[in-house]
Amino acid sequence: MTFTIVPADLSDALTHELVSSHVAEMRAGADPSVVYVYDTEQLRAHDVTLWTAWHGDELAGVGGLKHLDEARGELKSFRTARAFLGRGVGRALVRHVIAEGRARGYSSLWLETGTAPSFVAARHLYASEGFTACEAFDDYTPNPLSHFMTRAL
Repeated sequence: MTFTIVPADLSDALTHELVSSHVAEMRAGADPSVVYVYDTEQLRAHDVTLWTAWHGDELAGVGGLKHLDEARGELKSFRTARAFLGRGVGRALVRHVIAEGRARGYSSLWLETGTAPSFVAARHLYASEGFTACEAFDDYTPNPLSHFMTRAL
């Protein structure tokens, strides 16, 4: 399946809905001190770029890259629309962000994801694209609900 990946328009209803449902799911029943999901306002920040993946006129997923410093970026807010689960959307977005990180001259990429069973597929995807487990980075604190990963570029 082929996807067109473009900079996200957070005013687009489909994009806003997918991001909002992602935020709601991440926050549901979780300890707010260890939920690091970005809402639409945080995704509009100058140091964050969000992309959308489209299959025709259907929104397939979103994924972002936050500028940490001149050498590092962080993957943020990856979510695949339910109708596209298992069809390669996440992989396409991860590869897009890796290429963007290289284009920006970063030497590494970083991410935080969950440890719950619902995050197994995400952790497998990141590992299959060269990310390895690491310690908490930047402002994150070690906690049993977070799994941290990094990848050299």
